[in-house]
Amino acid sequence: MLMNVKLLRSLTVLACLSLSHAVVTFAQSGDHSQNLAICMNGLGSCDHSTLSAPEAAKVAAGEHQRNIADCRRGSESCDHSTLTPAEAGALAVARYQQNLSNCMQGWEPCDTSKLTKSEFREVALAERRHNRDNCMNGWSSCDHSKLTEMEAKDVKLSEHRRNFDDCSGALESCDPSTLTPREARAVAASVGERNATNCMEGWGRCDHAALSAAEARRVAMAEHQRNLSNCKSGLESCDYSQLTVLESKILARAEQQRNYQACVKGSGYCDRSLLTPAEVRSIPLEHTPAPVTDDK
Repeated sequence: MLMNVKLLRSLTVLACLSLSHAVVTFAQSGDHSQNLAICMNGLGSCDHSTLSAPEAAKVAAGEHQRNIADCRRGSESCDHSTLTPAEAGALAVARYQQNLSNCMQGWEPCDTSKLTKSEFREVALAERRHNRDNCMNGWSSCDHSKLTEMEAKDVKLSEHRRNFDDCSGALESCDPSTLTPREARAVAASVGERNATNCMEGWGRCDHAALSAAEARRVAMAEHQRNLSNCKSGLESCDYSQLTVLESKILARAEQQRNYQACVKGSGYCDRSLLTPAEVRSIPLEHTPAPVTDDK
């Protein structure tokens, strides 16, 4: 009997030790996988000492490729010493081409000291074209002092056309003082037409004082019809004081019919105080309001 108890205790201890070893092994496996992922992605602190030889080779290859990418981006983390001669040569070509492209596009950084004489001339011509385009488009980066006489004439004509368009569109950037008499008349006509349209449609800015007598009559009719429609729809923008006597009577009859139908059908707002005695009698009993009782 005593021997059996000792045997049982020994088996229990052995099982506990095996379980503890499995837990530790599992935890270590999880830590190793996490460390490997960190090393492969270059995120966080990598413990190279725990990596196997194949894992270390893969991590080294990944770190090398990330360094090449850093060098191509011009990052401070670039380590030139780890580049092969071929990689260093490709990097030098890529950086040269990027600098030339920046200079041609007028972007920074641009180091003109690294350009050849022919490239410098091409960049100078590109800068002139960029400046001309900027001036033609009315951009703030325009430098009028760098324009040729012909370019300056083209830019002045473009600025005049742009100002005419601004004036026609009633923009704040409009300078009416630069318009010719013919342009001024065209702008006045365009502004007048837009104002009349705004007044007729009831949107945007409407200056009634700028309307002609005929336009004012048409606008008054349109506004009256718009108000009548709002009243028929029960909108809060309805101004009943603007309705004619006939329109008020028609609306009153329509409201009376709506109220009666709501009471009869038991659906919608019903004001029984507006019903005639005959209408009250015609309402079904099931639609008659229940009497209010005092629960107290």
